[in-house]
Amino acid sequence: MNAAIAALVVTYRSAATIDECLSRLRAAAEVAEIRVVDNDSDDDTLSVVQRHAIEDARVHFIANPDNPGFATACNQGAADSHAPWLVFINPDLMVAADTLSQLRARAEALGVPALLGVEQVDEHGEPDGAVRRRDPDFAAMLRAPRRGAQLAVPADPSLALQPVEAISGALMLMPRSLFDGIGGWDAGYRLHAEDLDLCRRARQAGAMVAVANDLRVVHLRGVSSRSRPFFVEWHKHRGLWRYFRKFEAPRRSLPVRAGVWLAIWAHAAAQVPRLLRRAG
Repeated sequence: MNAAIAALVVTYRSAATIDECLSRLRAAAEVAEIRVVDNDSDDDTLSVVQRHAIEDARVHFIANPDNPGFATACNQGAADSHAPWLVFINPDLMVAADTLSQLRARAEALGVPALLGVEQVDEHGEPDGAVRRRDPDFAAMLRAPRRGAQLAVPADPSLALQPVEAISGALMLMPRSLFDGIGGWDAGYRLHAEDLDLCRRARQAGAMVAVANDLRVVHLRGVSSRSRPFFVEWHKHRGLWRYFRKFEAPRRSLPVRAGVWLAIWAHAAAQVPRLLRRAG
């Protein structure tokens, strides 16, 4: 199988990190195409991307006149590329030169379709708890909203490749055939939960979802979202509600559906004092 990888990056106010992100992608083995889709940044993001595009013919960019959301932009990047392997990468994530080629080799060696991620740490080496996740447990949300909203799964150091129900959308590698077969990202999500949705549909299609525990990248996390915390929190909970309606609601009673709605938005309301303190 052709080993070429298309690296797809969605940006929004990403000037602080996109230069290094693209420099690393340009140096990465097997990366044949780099597509940057910008969601109407009002900082220097596009000027940085334009410079990389002038220097490297593999770099193309799409400048959206508005912000249609992460999922829509990911689909735009995939449609503008041709390589048989796709990797979706956040603009604040820094790969080593061999990370993606090693991950692609792991996926191909499995012999079954796979959606793979890697270990992610911050600039201080602290692991990101969102790398390995389970599907949302809406029954647990009804019993204990705060606890039920916690999706993190601990790393199993005994496994080089750890199967999980869902991985972080900050780095996802998959064959284009799997991406096309499940219809790409669900553009009905604006921000958050779309990666949970993609993983669930990949599993339903027979794919393995897993994290390569022995491959590590640095993820600076949330650089573009820090300036709009209420917007992010709103869409995080809106995404969970969409996920529930899509996968769980059809087999739940009306009282359960109402209870889940209340649990999701009660959890959202509980975040407001924390966000206000941070803003102050």
